[in-house]
Amino acid sequence: MGTPSWNSVMVTRRLPDELRGLETLCKNLWWCWNDNAKLLFKTVDPELWHSSGHNPMVILDKVSLKRYKQLAGDVSFLSMLRAVMTEFNAYMALKSKRTDPKIAYFCMEYGLDTSLKIYSGGLGILAGDYLKESSDMNVNMVAVGFLYRYGYFTQKLTPQGNQVAQYDAQDFLRTPAEPVLDENGEWKIIQLKFPWRTLHARIWKVAVGRTDLYLLDTDFEANTPEDRQITHQLYGGDWENRLKQELLLGIGGIRVLRSLGIDAQVYHCNEGHAAFIGLERLREYVSSGAYNFDEALEIVRSSGLFTTHTPVPAGHDAFEEGMLHKYLDEYPRLLGIDWDTMMALGKINAYNKEEKFSMSILAANISQNVNGVSMLHGKVSQEIFSNMYPGYLPEELHIGYVTNGVHYPSWASHAWKMLHSTVFGEAFKTHHYDKRCFEGIYNVPDEQIWKTRKEMKRDLLRAIAERLTDPSVSSHYSPRQVVTIAETMRPDVLTIGFARRFATYKRATLLFRDLDRLDAIVNNPERPVQFIFAGKAHPADGMGQDLIRQIVEISKQPRFIGKIVFVPGYDITLAKRLVQGVDVWLNNPTRPLEASGTSGEKAAMNGVMHFSVLDGWWVEGYKPGCGWALPQESTYEDDNYQSELDSATIYTIIENEIAPTYYKVDKNTGLSATWIGYIKNTIAKVASEFTTNRMLTDYCERYYLPLAERYGKLTADNGALAREIAAWKRQVTDEWNNIRVLSFTRPDATYILSEADPMRSEVVLDLGRLKPEDIGVEILFTVSDKTGKQHISEHREFKLESFENGVARYTVETVPERTGLYQVGTRVYPRNPLLPHRQDLPLVKWL
Repeated sequence: MGTPSWNSVMVTRRLPDELRGLETLCKNLWWCWNDNAKLLFKTVDPELWHSSGHNPMVILDKVSLKRYKQLAGDVSFLSMLRAVMTEFNAYMALKSKRTDPKIAYFCMEYGLDTSLKIYSGGLGILAGDYLKESSDMNVNMVAVGFLYRYGYFTQKLTPQGNQVAQYDAQDFLRTPAEPVLDENGEWKIIQLKFPWRTLHARIWKVAVGRTDLYLLDTDFEANTPEDRQITHQLYGGDWENRLKQELLLGIGGIRVLRSLGIDAQVYHCNEGHAAFIGLERLREYVSSGAYNFDEALEIVRSSGLFTTHTPVPAGHDAFEEGMLHKYLDEYPRLLGIDWDTMMALGKINAYNKEEKFSMSILAANISQNVNGVSMLHGKVSQEIFSNMYPGYLPEELHIGYVTNGVHYPSWASHAWKMLHSTVFGEAFKTHHYDKRCFEGIYNVPDEQIWKTRKEMKRDLLRAIAERLTDPSVSSHYSPRQVVTIAETMRPDVLTIGFARRFATYKRATLLFRDLDRLDAIVNNPERPVQFIFAGKAHPADGMGQDLIRQIVEISKQPRFIGKIVFVPGYDITLAKRLVQGVDVWLNNPTRPLEASGTSGEKAAMNGVMHFSVLDGWWVEGYKPGCGWALPQESTYEDDNYQSELDSATIYTIIENEIAPTYYKVDKNTGLSATWIGYIKNTIAKVASEFTTNRMLTDYCERYYLPLAERYGKLTADNGALAREIAAWKRQVTDEWNNIRVLSFTRPDATYILSEADPMRSEVVLDLGRLKPEDIGVEILFTVSDKTGKQHISEHREFKLESFENGVARYTVETVPERTGLYQVGTRVYPRNPLLPHRQDLPLVKWL
């Protein structure tokens, strides 16, 4: 009797009727890029807003009943709530106005807000921005991903500067993800057949404005302990766990959509992780009984887009064939093909058992179009995928590009957005605008520009001081050092930021190759400079973690304390502070390993100039008067020599160009007119070109609309056109090796340029059962660059002169445009106007 007796009681919130709108708002991430909505939640409890990391779900859970009663009777707050709800409801009402095409988007990670930890870095942030833009532009898109229990790690630093990766379990009830229920109120679950067991995955939904994001979660009791871990960590576990993740994302992702009654006209695979969507879609068409494998492949390809983000071959996921046997053993039977035919979808040589099955090759083979994420990366991707199409030079491949952009409302500061709204025009608010509206920044007085920049920098320095004094994330500086840093950093000092993933190719320590010269720069009595670093290294990347430790150690030296600072706990919130608050954004990757990069684009939205190697997006973005650039081409093959040159160039540009311009202040106005001009140029000429608004418009015009149109044609009349193309491809493939060259007259090895006497060539072919219209013959003139790579200078089609008894005679006469040494080749290729591009059937016969 005397011992305490306890029982558990769960108390859940129920908001007063007057405040029910808060419940609606907190469950739609629209709030995270709407400043009025953010102010509304901050007003509920400013301290909780701050301590929760700006998480409305946490705020509404922790606010006291007394405070709720106060708010329910607060006329001013209720007026603010009504205004935000009116704006939100008007925004959401337009969802019913969305039109075709319907796009299904698949990605392993989405960086939407710090309250939903399902992202690790650039790929996820880009995907998150993309969904927000699809909502703003009211594009008919649905997305699929994972709800990770632990997400990506939280970064802490030890006193020695060592990175500690802390994985905190997410409380899903405090995220905007909601269970998807069936008509009986039961949780919707999809299933995959795994060896000797069935994998179950629950479906959650996150409302990203008007765009729905469906997330899969395996961490519940229906699964084995091993399978529960599939959605524990982003990119976690061994290769078998990675395969299970990618099977779930691809095959499971399609099943999610079907369970919800969702079909699409375009399937966008954002990186190769989701490529198994192709296998599942093929299975659907074949199992319907209406199509064989070849016909199904035509339909699947016609509606597929694969975006690659990886600039090096080693970065593409690939799995051992034996591991695939374990999980996909029954798929060939379901597809009506043999194992090697299925393996050919992800291999160069299906019969080579040692070759791994590449997810990127699979994605390319099940997609009509492939694109890189910047102009330069498009060219790099052509090189990477060139072994899939050996009959063509890399530059001929169908691989295009759409340069990444960033979501303006998410990354531009409130102060800049208020300023822009006065000069960008009314159309800008509709998200359907002419990007030249950014030129309105030239109408803003210099004083206003400078005031806004200073305000942003002060906010940044306050945030840094607060983070460095938080022992839960920061112990790499002693209390005395933290005080020195706070006293030393000033808003009137030129501030350069560097923050990103600490991969070795990013060359984070390039700035520190000559410490004495760096000392002279940061401690210049007339033109001082301060540097702010932040970023994470992958927990398995020891070299990346070493870079962080080196920077921390250097920043503690007496001559650098408070002049060079490393800020821990890099996340979306800190990233926003940095890109909004610094004066210059530094980026110095090893060429050409930056596929795109978007941090500098985020900075540009806030008038922050970019200083970078000409790589990734900056190749297209750089303009004199808008930032600074290191050359695109390397001077040395030796990376160490090149880094030494690049670091010296960085010092020189800071000393001779950046710092003098910043400090060139008019004594009467207190302003640097030249610097402010750079800020305006950056917004007008750079920021305008690198928004997700432009990016999504490019995807719609270059890919989504043409793909949807082709998909419609191939599926019309019960797939008549798909059957016709598949039958033609089968015939050409079967007959290809039967084409015989009966005679071939090459152009003369020496030739004097003359229109009166053109170069001539003749080819006579026995086409077997093929027709002349099935075949194209062309002559190519190539030149070699300094690296020995061939590039097409000219090409001419042969003309069919005669066709009799299966024998076709082709001739060509041509006059090269200019003199010089050419490599000349002639090839035969399949030709059909129904093909979207030449690599759709990449057979080639060189003569």
